[in-house]
Order: sequence, then structure tokens, then C-alpha cells
Amino acid sequence: MGLFGSGVEIKTPEQIAVMREAGLVVGRTLEVLRYAATAGVTTGELDTLAHDTIREQGATSNFLGYGAQDPSGAGAFPGVICTSVNDEVVHGIPGRRTLSDGDIVSIDCGAIVDGWHGDAAITVPVGSVSDEVTELLRITEEAMWRGIAAASIDGRVADISNAVETYVRSQGDGAHQWGIVEGFTGHGIGSAMHQPPDVPNVVGRTRGPRLVRGLALAVEPMVTLGSPETRVLADGWTAVTTDGSWSAHFEHTFAITEAGIWVLTALDGGEAALAALQ
Repeated sequence: MGLFGSGVEIKTPEQIAVMREAGLVVGRTLEVLRYAATAGVTTGELDTLAHDTIREQGATSNFLGYGAQDPSGAGAFPGVICTSVNDEVVHGIPGRRTLSDGDIVSIDCGAIVDGWHGDAAITVPVGSVSDEVTELLRITEEAMWRGIAAASIDGRVADISNAVETYVRSQGDGAHQWGIVEGFTGHGIGSAMHQPPDVPNVVGRTRGPRLVRGLALAVEPMVTLGSPETRVLADGWTAVTTDGSWSAHFEHTFAITEAGIWVLTALDGGEAALAALQ
């Protein structure tokens, strides 16, 4: 492991292999939760299921207790997953809320294996949802994959941001534009869950760090049906849209290797989705 400019952590192939183990824990756990997120289930029950599934695979959660050492923060996060329902964008706290038919729930999950981290998120429809919401989920997930596919050796982080933003903007029309949340970004990941560099979902003023072998990033677009503006609730964690519009969130961790892009939290390594974009 080494550092590459601005504290960006570069991993060895052996370290990336361990990150793949953590990523598989996350990917398998999200698949369990995808099918468990049904009407009548509470977000707290999903959290318990995630806790047990992560533990059964010999890993630990990197969400539970996150933020405990930050004196300016909201205190330690109390769950092993974030469950963000409908207008909740990210960082929803699991608890007594019961999912209903027609809801959507973003489930964000992370795990640690031998000190190395994985992080991913899916947004799941609960029962039947409207065509507009189905399209919201499709666009957000596709934007994530477009961002990952845009990463290449000697490219820049801004290539990822541009791919995400360009795709989402291309799906709008004169009557409706999808909102891209700018206040939360993707991030570097490795020996900690959140590391430099940030990976914005819109193009900024700089191109960001160069993409090199051994770099691992989490790409996570958040797209809304209305305004992209957010606010944080009194719990200090849950971010919601200011206009009450619904939001979707998808995320994968990937690494740049000698062989190309390896999506560490996708069960197939990202092969199918990336091949479809070639």
C-alpha cells in the first residue's frame, strides 16, 4: 500500500483481493435484503437480518458505530445498514418504520474483512410502484454503471462525474428534469470506509486526481424526482429532499487493476453490466 497525492491510498493486488472478500460479503448481504424488503417488514428487522448475515460470513460492519469519534457529528450510527425510505436520500436510521406497498427503500451496507472495507447500496421497490418511480430507479442504477465504466487508467475522477451527470441529464425532457444530489458524493475506500478522493456526481471546477492501478473508489449517484436540495433531520443523520420528492441511491465499490475495472461489491465482478456498455 502507498499514497498517491493528497493522501489517496493505492492498494497492492493482495490488498485488493481482501477488499474483494469484503465486497462479496456486502454484495451477498444486499441480495438477502433485496428479497426481504417487503410490505409489513420494519427497517429494524432488515438491520437485524443484515447484522446476522454479515456476521455469518466472518465479517464485521463498518456502519455500526461510525462517527463515534467525531465530536462535531451526530454521534455513533446505530445500525449496520442505512435504510432510506421514499424522500429520505441517504443515512436513514433503521428502526420501527414499517415498509408499505408502493414504497422504495435505499439500503446502504458495508463490511470489513481483515481491516479492508467494502461499501455498496441498492434501492428496492416494495411491491408495486409507479412507472415514474421505476424509471427513477433505472436511471440512477444505470448512471452508476456509466460512471464506473468511464474509469480508465490515466483518466481522472471527473471522467466518472461527467459520465454520471451526462447520463442523468440525457434522460430528462422539457417537462421534467431529474435532480442530481450534489451534497453527498462517492469516495475513496480501502483501509477506511471513507477516504480521499471525493467522487462527485456532477462535474466540478477541477478534474480531480488521476486514476491509477491500485485505486479503489465507491461511485454512488443519488437522483430525485424533483429538487436535488436536501436537509438533515433532527436525528443528525437522515438526509431528506427539501421538497419531499422521492430519491433513489445506488453504489458499488470498484478497483482499477492490471486487468481493468473490478467491481468488488458486484457478485460477478461487474462483468455483465460493464460488457453491456461496451
